[in-house]
Amino acid sequence: MYDFTADLDQPKSEFYRELVSAADALTAGEPDAVANMANVAALVWQLVPELNWAGFYRVIGDELVLGPFCGRPACIRIPFGSGVCGTAAQSGESQLVADVHAFPGHIACDAASQSELVVPVIRDGAVIAVIDLDSPRTSRFDEDDLAGFTALAGILASRI
Repeated sequence: MYDFTADLDQPKSEFYRELVSAADALTAGEPDAVANMANVAALVWQLVPELNWAGFYRVIGDELVLGPFCGRPACIRIPFGSGVCGTAAQSGESQLVADVHAFPGHIACDAASQSELVVPVIRDGAVIAVIDLDSPRTSRFDEDDLAGFTALAGILASRI
């Protein structure tokens, strides 16, 4: 049994160090990508405040396909270059969006979403998945969140 907790009063850098460490413990030695994505999505959902969606989209061919997540039902397929997730997958660059309604081509899977952070998971120079986080609050994500989820994506690159 795993029991992870987080102190939200600590600096974000320490919070994310602990989150990455917990994700490392959950996924170390487990070869099943779906199991690892599912556990990490649940961990993020449990520990990161002010989210209404947390999970993965997997790269299959030239599109993203829904992977394990926590939140309301979501779009199943997203073409590269479409919306925040598709833009991150196509460019290989993280997308930190303070107001999703101002993002050209935003795909509204959940009308409650106001801000979004999408971080590509890159293995051998290719995007294999994206970590997608939505919040019902505008400007929810900042550079500290981006750095923390970039570190998480680095750990997961060889495990999903």
